[in-house]
Amino acid sequence: MYWVGEEIHSSGVLAVVAGGLYMANRNLIFLNSASRIMGFNVWEAFIFILNGIVFLIIGLDLSEIVAGIRSEGIPLSTAIGYGVLITGVLILARMISAYTAMLATLIFRRSVMPRTGSRKRQLLLPLLLGWTGMRGVVSLAAALAIPVTLDNGQNFPHRNLILFITFIVILLTLLVQGLTLPYLINRSKLFEMVSFNMLPEDIAADKIRKGLKEHTHQFLKTKYDGEWNGNLQVQKLLQHWEEKLKLPDDDWRNEKYKNMYFEMLNSQRAFLIQANQDPMLNEEIVRHQLYLIDLEEERIKLL
Repeated sequence: MYWVGEEIHSSGVLAVVAGGLYMANRNLIFLNSASRIMGFNVWEAFIFILNGIVFLIIGLDLSEIVAGIRSEGIPLSTAIGYGVLITGVLILARMISAYTAMLATLIFRRSVMPRTGSRKRQLLLPLLLGWTGMRGVVSLAAALAIPVTLDNGQNFPHRNLILFITFIVILLTLLVQGLTLPYLINRSKLFEMVSFNMLPEDIAADKIRKGLKEHTHQFLKTKYDGEWNGNLQVQKLLQHWEEKLKLPDDDWRNEKYKNMYFEMLNSQRAFLIQANQDPMLNEEIVRHQLYLIDLEEERIKLL
């Protein structure tokens, strides 16, 4: 994705972001349960390693970049001042964009605005969102994507200065904004004042489990109750599908029953994808249930 974006003279970073969002929403279609389970574990480890490597690169390159700045005749104090100034501009720009987004929502999608109870409380949310704009790997990747030389062979002007400013921005946003954010949240009492129309995590999880149980029972009752009427296995499945099955392995040698169970799991996935459209539910809870369904499918395949 990055290579294609660069070849058409677009942004490789944005191409990867857009492709990642598309794949995240479509992985239930072109990946099976085994691939999703392995992918989850691989990406958890890979993201951790990648973040460590990127910040290791920062430390290794910093001395060379500082030497490059000095060779261009730019005092280090001046470069640091540029970094502080641009950090302030970025924070201000994020706050302005947050208020612009709120204004656009008020004009075009007023129905999705949180019911905060007062205009004063409503105005606090974009201000806090503006302070959460911490920079990191993506900013550094964009800066490192600047070519070393131009098409005519000359060095890219002030490339070292741009990289140094990026390092300053990352450092200041992570330390200043990151360390002060919990204090500002507690001080502003924003989460006590603002209603996000989202259920608490325990209530949302109970709602998902209950809805999934009702949906699965109705699915099996409608499609298989007549064909499998009187079958003890199906009766247990209708009543206790959410519990880990404790039947002997021999009971899963019936391929027709196994295929029925897999079809039921696919139906559960479809239900959860539909439930994920509810803005009151935390998406992480839905993804956790999808992960458990994948684990259950792989467990049955191994029997």
